[in-house]
Formats: sequence, structure tokens, C-alpha cells
Amino acid sequence: MTELRVAVTGLAEFNKGLRQLDKEAPKGLRLALNEAAELLVSETRSLVPRRTGAAAGSLRAASTRTSARVKVGGPKAPYYPWLDFGGRTGRRRSAARPFIKEGRYLFPTLSRIRPRVLATLDEAIRTVARDVGLDVD
Repeated sequence: MTELRVAVTGLAEFNKGLRQLDKEAPKGLRLALNEAAELLVSETRSLVPRRTGAAAGSLRAASTRTSARVKVGGPKAPYYPWLDFGGRTGRRRSAARPFIKEGRYLFPTLSRIRPRVLATLDEAIRTVARDVGLDVD
């Protein structure tokens, strides 16, 4: 029996290969990426200060077949960037919060839980590959 080894160097290549094996497989990849982004959202949400809960509620996981994102703010909490990074805003820039380049919530949380996010992503991608019949090392 001949063993064929395939090495994937990028997510876009992996997605393209999945599409060739099974037209529905890239959807599983998008869901895998969403799972990793959702881990970051759930960890960050508990750290965001609450007055109405709109800022914490504005954290959303989003993904495509080749990228994972976390969306914040939006129409209900347009002040989220100010809350996380600081600066001056409001009438005559009257609301001041010390500026922190790295942010207070989202990026520090990502730095802290990066190994868990990567492990979740790794396992989810392996599961997608197994589901289309690939043996994964």
C-alpha cells in the first residue's frame, strides 16, 4: 500500500484542497475558525465593564473560510474602542480615559489565552480534515 503525504502550508491552500475533496467541507472549516474566535469572545466578555451591558454584548465572533475575527462596538456600543483603548471623546472631548496602546480587554486576553485558542483551532482543523477522510498526524 502506498502512503501519500500532503503538507499544507497555509489556510487558503487547506481550504482549496478541502473544496476539491468535498464541496461542503469548507463550511466546517469556517465553523472551526468561529469556534476559536468564540473562545476569545467568551473570555473577554467577562472583563468588559458593565453599565448597560451593551459593550460586552457587542463582542461577536465572525469568520470566513480563511480567517477568524472578533467584531466589537457597532451601533449599540460605538464607544467600545474608547472603553478598551482610551483617549478623549464626547462633547469638546470632555470624556477622558488614559490611552493604552495594547488595550485593556481584547488584546491582553488574546495574549493570555493564545495557547488555548491555538489548541482549539488545531483540534477543530484536524476534525474537519478527518471528516473528509484524511489521516492527520
